[in-house]
Amino acid sequence: MPLIDPLVAGLTIPFLGTMLGASFAFMMKDKMSNAVEKLLLGFASGVMVAASVWSLIMPAVDMARDSMGPSAAVIPAVVGLLLGMGFLLLIDILTPHLHPGAATPEGPSSKLSRTSMLSLAVTIHNLPEGMAIGVVLAGLIDGSADISAASVVAISLGIAIQNIPEGAIISMPMRAAGNSRRRAFAYGTLSGIVEPIGAGIIILLAGVLRPVLPYMLTFAAGAMLYVVVEELIPEASRGKHSNLATIGFAFGFALMMALDIALG
Repeated sequence: MPLIDPLVAGLTIPFLGTMLGASFAFMMKDKMSNAVEKLLLGFASGVMVAASVWSLIMPAVDMARDSMGPSAAVIPAVVGLLLGMGFLLLIDILTPHLHPGAATPEGPSSKLSRTSMLSLAVTIHNLPEGMAIGVVLAGLIDGSADISAASVVAISLGIAIQNIPEGAIISMPMRAAGNSRRRAFAYGTLSGIVEPIGAGIIILLAGVLRPVLPYMLTFAAGAMLYVVVEELIPEASRGKHSNLATIGFAFGFALMMALDIALG
């Protein structure tokens, strides 16, 4: 029996990361240290990129090779990856939001406050991340996608680490705007509730989704890579201490790669 149940890990660990970030409203007066934030963002980026390749794309290709043949195995990988990235791109275009660190709103015109748009940006990106965890769990439960429990835990940890600064960038501006610490913490925490919801929906539909599981795996990879390229890396590279983000990326990628190869 694994040390950590993969279903429990997948549904709770990312949410706990958001909760930890939101709790900074109790522990810090202003904001997270810039150096710590960049190190965490870089580490989470490395974990998510490695997880996308070893824990999502490669199992999808192997699964498609068994069912479709070697020459057609690339189809789910390419189609799912592009659909996953395109889905988040469409969300960014259609939804009024504000990326962390941005001074002006992006997307359709909106009267939402800056904090509200930050909350919306985090929340809408948490849903496909939750779905990504659900797809990996569905592949583990199905048993045909060659996904290990270690991969589920590693992906969950990578997303949880990414969720720490995301929880903080919601709770701490709310605290700075005069809200109570408890209120700021509650709003920061609630932004992550959509992840276990999204994961749960995919798990419940696992039986129906089995024929398209290779596409779903690479869709999840595309969604995760979009978040890394669009959100994490630009934020980690902005201003001082960008070299810490690079160091964090290297260690995160190496750790996830080692876990997947050794325990996968």
